[in-house]
Amino acid sequence: MQIEVFTQSAIKLTGKSIIYFDPYKIKEDYHDADYIFITHDHYDHYDEESLKKVMKSDTVMIVPTILITRVRKLTTNVVEVIPNNEYRINDLTFEAIPAYNIGSNFHPKEKGYVGYNVLIDDTKYYIMGDTSVTEESKKVQTDICFVPIGGYYTMDVLEAADYINYLKPKKVIPIHYGSIVGDISFGTDFKRLINKDIEVALYLKEEEEK
Repeated sequence: MQIEVFTQSAIKLTGKSIIYFDPYKIKEDYHDADYIFITHDHYDHYDEESLKKVMKSDTVMIVPTILITRVRKLTTNVVEVIPNNEYRINDLTFEAIPAYNIGSNFHPKEKGYVGYNVLIDDTKYYIMGDTSVTEESKKVQTDICFVPIGGYYTMDVLEAADYINYLKPKKVIPIHYGSIVGDISFGTDFKRLINKDIEVALYLKEEEEK
């Protein structure tokens, strides 16, 4: 599986299918997405200009309830997801994991925001979305975890590192830093705190280099 991380939390997985998560500030016209997963409706996760650059005629959009009306103006090929449910769409199986803040109100639980734990070729990829460490997130079993580390809107470096050391995925990729919130150096700080038996991959770079 080829993994790319663009700005913020924009992720592209390329294998048998091409899958995007929260495309944001996409600069090129790819028009290659088989599936696009959106975690919530904030501008740095739901970016219609970027969506138009990666969508093609048969792209399947997977979104939480709060985005259904908006997305249907772009395409009728939409799947609505609700937290704490499992789904199968064509060759994809995934869980919608609640994503919300504890101690702040940027991402209230009642909004129905989600992360996604997607099974692809016997490997699970957990894209957490904007969230604190929650009881639901502690129960997830996954192989590769994309964890937000920027702080303020999500968990910070220390919280994210403690969570990953608890979860014990095979590999972790920090996201949601180096742009809107959180210095690019946070990635290196995070890596130092992770147990040696967990692989850490840093994909995000200074935004002006993209």
